[in-house]
Order: sequence, then structure tokens, then C-alpha cells
Amino acid sequence: MLFKKAVVFALMAGYLYTVAFNIFMTSIFRIPAPMIFGLLLLPFIQRPLPPFIYLRECILFTLALFLYHIVGMSDYTGFFLSFVTIIACALYFNYFVGTNKLRFNISVAMLFAWLAFSMIIMVFDHTHPDLIDAIRSRLLDEQIKQSPAGLAITQFTFGYQIAAFTTLAFIATFTFRLNALTKVLVFCACMLFLYLGMNRSALISFAGAVMVFLFIQYRLKAVILVAIVAIISILIYNYVLKDNFDSKNNILAKNEAKEANDFNRANMAAENLKIVADYPFGLIFYGKDWDEVTYRNSLFTFGLSSHNAYLMFITYLGPFLGIGLLVAIYYRITRLFAEVVKHIKLKHNAILVALIFAFLATSLNALSHNGWLIDADGPTLFLYLAVLHSARLTSPEPLPEPVDELSLVEA
Repeated sequence: MLFKKAVVFALMAGYLYTVAFNIFMTSIFRIPAPMIFGLLLLPFIQRPLPPFIYLRECILFTLALFLYHIVGMSDYTGFFLSFVTIIACALYFNYFVGTNKLRFNISVAMLFAWLAFSMIIMVFDHTHPDLIDAIRSRLLDEQIKQSPAGLAITQFTFGYQIAAFTTLAFIATFTFRLNALTKVLVFCACMLFLYLGMNRSALISFAGAVMVFLFIQYRLKAVILVAIVAIISILIYNYVLKDNFDSKNNILAKNEAKEANDFNRANMAAENLKIVADYPFGLIFYGKDWDEVTYRNSLFTFGLSSHNAYLMFITYLGPFLGIGLLVAIYYRITRLFAEVVKHIKLKHNAILVALIFAFLATSLNALSHNGWLIDADGPTLFLYLAVLHSARLTSPEPLPEPVDELSLVEA
């Protein structure tokens, strides 16, 4: 029995490793990794949720992927990669996790343990770049493109990991009602990761999600908390970060670099909106692709996008179809968020609240990057389905079968 539990635990760790770090098909995995672990987990399904409750989401994702990747960009590889990853993750939650709260909690803890490992790798990448980059390449089984970073090929992909991990870690200290010292220590760790992570969008996403949470949770008292957070941030920067870490590789140095203005997101979005104005029904209806419409554009000379996932989606599909699909995909999450706001202080909602704000942070991060939810970039897809699943498990409505929290494997 102990061996069986160890096998299940190892398979869960392996699957969530592929989810956290975008492992799909490498020299080790000659077939898609999500498929491999999905098949290996089949014998351990105990209490699935009947029927397949994520059918609606899978249909919406498939439609969005087909229109965006195949019709819009003729990117069959991107479609297949995202489609397999999304379906595998939905099957994992619906059938393997099912009504078992223990499996759900372990899945969440395990994924964020992997992200914490990635944060540690990133910190050491500042001091031992040659050694750590070799380790990163070996663990990802791919060539590293940007450093310093954690277990991601580029800093942009790593940004989703930072946004998700820091937001969930800090907000969880409030939802689980941990003591003040723990809150301060976790916040200091989050600030260290954000400072060294070199992702301005992740910092903004973290700040935005945390401020929304604090104002919902504490209302006017949040002003005092925000002021305290700001003071602690200044102290951490002046007495810990400023003189003790690499002055060239941090978020402030990156912001002050000459190249920073070359990728001004506001200017890029403004240029993208001009393209939307020229092709108001969406590029797919004009038979155009991105390279054709950006020809001779001073900013997009080399095909550079606006680095705004939602705007790019609308550019290809048009405002009516694009916004319609976005609303349909985010509809249930939005309704859950409204319910969470009403019951944010209930202790049994602790995991759900932390997850939904972590998902909010990754969604905000997509405003500055091409990757997003339907591309399953970083932990975005896991958070999306985890929020829906957590709401299902904490719902006052009876589950299809009684939940046994005493065993990971046994019914």
C-alpha cells in the first residue's frame, strides 16, 4: 500500500512538473508529456466527477485555439501543443482529482512547491550563472535563451511563475490567518523574488492583485496596510537588496536600461489599436496575418507584437468574436470572483481565495505578454481549472460521492 501511494505521489509530481514548466515534447519525452502522465495516472482514478464537468471550457478553448492558431496564424504545432495540454489538465482535475479534496490540496501544494524551486533556481542564477544555466537546461531538456531566470527558457515565461507564486504565497498568509511575523517574512521573500526576477509586469500584477485583495478584505483599513507594505518595501530595498545583490541584474536596473523604452507597452498597444482600426472585423476575415499588416510599421518592422495577449486575440478575431469568446471563457471565473468577494473571510474558502487572486495576477500579467491562458503559458491553465475545481469542492451542494480525506489512493 505504501508503494502504491509513493507511485501515485511520484506520478502527480511528474505531471505537475510538466504543467508548471511547460514541458511538452523533448528528447526524453518523445510523445507529449501530458499524455504520458495522463495514461500512467489512469489506473489510480478513484472518484471522478460525473459527467465531464469541463466540457464547456474544453469546447471554448478548442474553438479559440482553432480560430487563433490555425485560421489566424496557420500554427498547427501551437494548436496541437495547447490543445493536448488543456485537455490533459481538464481530465486530470475531473477524473484523477475528482471529489478527493486531499488529492486537490496536494496538487496545489505540489505545483507551488515546484514554483518555489524555480524561484530558488532564479536566485542562484544571479550568483552562479554558468552552473545554474547548465542545470536549467538539463531540467528543461531545452536550450536556455535568457538569464537570469528560474525553470523557464525565457524571462517572459518565468514572469508567469513569479506572478502566480508570489501572489498566492502572500495572500495565503492572510486567508489562512497566519501570524504577523510570517506575513512579513513571506512578503520579504516575495519582494526578493520580484526584485531579482526582472519582470516588471509580474511586479505590477502582484501589486494589483494584492491591493485588490486588501481593499476587499479590510476596506478602509487597507490604506494603513498598503502604507505599511510600502514602508517595508522601501526598507527591504534600501537595507537588504540595494547593496547586497547584483546591481546589473534586477528589476530596477532593467527598467532604467536604454532598451526599456524600445519595448514601451503603451506605445505598442497604441500601434496595435491602429491595426484594429484598419481591420475592424479581425485579420482572419481579411485573410491577413500579422507580418502583412505590420509591413513598414516603424515599431513592428520585425514582426514584434503588442505584447498584449488579449489585444492580439481581438486583433485576429475581431472585437465581436474575440471579446465574445473572452467573455465566455472568463464568465464562470468572473461569477466566482463576485461570490468570493461576498464571502472572502470564510475560513473554508482560504485556498479558493488565494487561488483566484493568483489567477488574477497571471491574467493581469498577460496584458504585457503574448502568452496567456489559452496558450497554457506557465501555471495559468492550472490556476484556471483549480479555481473552478476548488469552488466545486467547497460548494455547499452535495458532491456525487462522499470525500475521503484519509488516503491519497484508497476509496
